[in-house]
Amino acid sequence: MTETLLKPLKAGLIGAGIQASLTPAMHMREGAAQGLTYEYELIDLTQRGASPDDLPQLLREAEQRGLCGLNITHPCKQLVIPFLDELSDEARDLGAVNTVVLKAGRRIGHNTDWWGFAEGFRRGLPGVALSHAVQLGAGGAGVATAYAILSMGLTSLTVFDREIERAEALVSSMSPLFPQAHIVAGTDLPSAMRAADGLLHATPTGMAKYPGLPLPAELLEPHHWVAEVVYFPLETELLTEARRCGCKTLDGGGMAVFQAVGAFRLFTGCEPDAARMLAHFKALTA
Repeated sequence: MTETLLKPLKAGLIGAGIQASLTPAMHMREGAAQGLTYEYELIDLTQRGASPDDLPQLLREAEQRGLCGLNITHPCKQLVIPFLDELSDEARDLGAVNTVVLKAGRRIGHNTDWWGFAEGFRRGLPGVALSHAVQLGAGGAGVATAYAILSMGLTSLTVFDREIERAEALVSSMSPLFPQAHIVAGTDLPSAMRAADGLLHATPTGMAKYPGLPLPAELLEPHHWVAEVVYFPLETELLTEARRCGCKTLDGGGMAVFQAVGAFRLFTGCEPDAARMLAHFKALTA
């Protein structure tokens, strides 16, 4: 048995209101299947009465307690960056970190969200047209989904957000990275949807706290594909409506699982079994 398998590993997730997260269960179940002694804990700012201002102390505590890594979620993905020693190219491009490897006294920031979405998309919507897509939402999830779909070769992306400035900021950050693509902030959603092959949904609408549809159902047409980032619940109103009118659909589970696949690999140095992690996720959300 290798030294990696013999060494007990600890990791954690920092964020606010994360008690319902499935990430610990996914990591620890895969760790157990690989023969690892692997603990994964929640570091919930809300439960602790803490705030993002406490990030420096939380990082120091994690290092002192020997954690091998930390996942980072809302509202800390951008705020953690000043306290890191190094960033992967993707984390630097995205300006957001969801995975921090703690190794040899250094803190190395990565972003597995974009890869998680891309891998889920490749598997769940193989062969769909990638000429023009509409994206709803330009926050943290929206930056990751835009980067992912443009990395996959999308040629035209129209971004909508309730705050037009946020959509414009996403366009400004993505355009230099993908100069071959036409990326714009949208102002006319019906027209954009008529011209689109598909829809990327990257807002909280559809979550238990924010029920409803992120756009009028009549804008969905049978030729559209629809990719969702919300995974709690896995079956959102958007996906129900999209399937009702004949769209190909992708739920948010793939992004949730594959970002964990990427983080597990970084934390443990072991290759995770993605199919096993997908099956476990489906069992957890059944």
